[in-house]
This record gives sequence, C-alpha cells and structure tokens, in this order.
Amino acid sequence: MEQKKIWDHFQGEGASSFDGSSSRLRKIANEIGETENVVLNIGVGNGGLERLLKDRGKKIFSLDPSEIAIQSLRATLQLDPTTAVVGESQNIPFNDGKFDVVVMSEVIEHLTHEIIAATLAEILRVLRPGGRFIGTVPADERLKTSECVCPNCGTLFHRWGHVQSFDRESLAKLLSSSFSEVNIQRKYYGDWSNVNWKGKIGWLIKQSAVSLKVKGSGENFFFEARKNP
Repeated sequence: MEQKKIWDHFQGEGASSFDGSSSRLRKIANEIGETENVVLNIGVGNGGLERLLKDRGKKIFSLDPSEIAIQSLRATLQLDPTTAVVGESQNIPFNDGKFDVVVMSEVIEHLTHEIIAATLAEILRVLRPGGRFIGTVPADERLKTSECVCPNCGTLFHRWGHVQSFDRESLAKLLSSSFSEVNIQRKYYGDWSNVNWKGKIGWLIKQSAVSLKVKGSGENFFFEARKNP
C-alpha cells in the first residue's frame, strides 16, 4: 500500500482521525521553550500544532508530503508557500541551521530505515547548533494488530501506514546515532477534557500506571535530542 494514498485519505474523508490528537499536541507545544522561536513541524496532521505555536508567537514552518494537507494549512492559518511547504523529510527544503526546534510527532513510524537515516541527517543540517529534535512515536506497538487487507487488490497493510515499531532501547539507539543528550519518556496523551466520568477514571488509571512504569496499550514515547553546539 502506497503511503501517500493513506496520508491523502486521512487529510480528506478520514480527517476526523486527528480529533484525538489535541492533548498530545498541547503537551508538545508546552515542551518548546520561550527562547526557541523558529520551529519546523514535519507531518502537519490537521494543523493543530501550527495553531498552538502561532498563537504563542512562534515562527512556524511546516513540511508535509501531502499537497492536500499543506493547501489546507495555508488556507486556514494564512501561511505562505515559503513557510508551509510540500516536501519529504529526507530532503528538507530549508537552509542549514535555520531552526531552533524540529518536531516530528507520530511520523517516524511511517518511514523505512533508509528514509529515517536520511531524515535524521537532514534534521541535523537544518537545526542550529545546540538545537533540539523532539517528537513522539507509539510505544511498543504490535504492528500486526492493526493490519488490514485491501478488498480490491488483496494487499496487506497497516491501517495507519506504520512500518516501524519502537521500544525504548531501539528508539534511544536510533537517536543516539545522530544526536546527543537523548531523553525518552513514556507518556499517555489521552484527552481528559473530552471524556465522561467513566473515561476520567480510566484516564487516571492509565496515568497512574505510566507513572509506575507499568506498560500498557495506547501509550507513546516522547523523545528529545540535541544537536551538538
């Protein structure tokens, strides 16, 4: 299954799938410091992170392979073609040392080993010295549990287009190959504000389990890594 077909689906009729990402995006926005003013977000989703950072006065740049996503972002946030760009993470169309922070949230798991390697090299290039790379991936995902079969061609594919699964050790090894000061935290990003009282009890249980280092489903690894000064 071509990744672009999956991404275009979730930018069109499947756009409601991003509705549950608001809590995660708020937490990521909160990770960006006051002096980190120039930010590149790779993989825009529904533009939620761009909205948050723009409201906080950050200079936000966006990169996504989906023309549908970028066109929507330009229209809704009045971004111009020099800041919201159609492109690939392995060939970032921005100058060296331009960004204080590069964000990839729920993106790396979509990429092959070769593309990840090229992407990390490009992120290093566009980060300023001492700049940070932050983001999230699903924690300990079992890829087979989300496999689907296309009814037309019989192709087996992951329903979200994931091709990688990470545990803490493999993610740390990947990031340490290119960056310093790697920090990985297990998180649960369920949205407290959009659940009923039963959901709130479940939310509290999940947060308690994560704090006690009890692994469960539906969790993420938040990562941060720094380019050498």
